[in-house]
Amino acid sequence: MSNTEAKRILPFTKPITDVLTPFMEPILRITTGLMLVPHGYGKLFNDGALEGTGQFFESVGFAPGYTWALAVALLEFVGGLMLAAGLLTRPVAVAVVVFMIQAVLFHSGNGFKWSDGGYEYPLFWAIAAAFFAVRGGGFLSVDAKIGREF
Repeated sequence: MSNTEAKRILPFTKPITDVLTPFMEPILRITTGLMLVPHGYGKLFNDGALEGTGQFFESVGFAPGYTWALAVALLEFVGGLMLAAGLLTRPVAVAVVVFMIQAVLFHSGNGFKWSDGGYEYPLFWAIAAAFFAVRGGGFLSVDAKIGREF
């Protein structure tokens, strides 16, 4: 990699991007985590949702369905909060990647577009989580604050 910066077509953007660049990674981490939370919340706290999810998982071959539903709901809710905070970022991100790869495989028969039941959405979240599995939580994370990370 070269240390020379490419000449900007719009030079007036440099001060803006220089200020925002350090915050884009935490914004992506927080967004990635927080967007998982409602999915887990619904499974955990809406009457019958966990049981229904368990029945669905069982019907598509994930037995015991209730156990898998609980694991997924906890990953989405608790794991999403942990990812957003940057706490145990890498292990949580790896768990999300594994879950999302399974979701990609499950939805792949429907094609790419999420609006057709395809794998677009889980693929995006797998890639976003993979970024944090590799990079960690970054400077604005609980991991950084306590000085420990995987």
